[in-house]
Amino acid sequence: MAKVVPTRSEVLFLFRSLLRTARQFSDYNIREYTKRRTIDGFRQNRTLSDPDSIASAFSHGEAQLEVAKRQAVVYSLYAPKVKSIMDLKPCNSI
Repeated sequence: MAKVVPTRSEVLFLFRSLLRTARQFSDYNIREYTKRRTIDGFRQNRTLSDPDSIASAFSHGEAQLEVAKRQAVVYSLYAPKVKSIMDLKPCNSI
């Protein structure tokens, strides 16, 4: 049975949703890893042309979005009270 191929707008919506979810992580390293992994995954699958592989990659992306949403909630419950040095704004008063 052939899978339904997602439209361009559905793929872009998934991409933006993954990046939006990545911003919810309070930890800098997790946040940047999630953003980098999202961008790399979409770049890797950009050249797919087989409808079945496109549909499979899209469904894998949707599953990863659900995992990321759950993890963002869990990480927010146990987030450290102190910000990472990477999250601090630079001071220009030297």
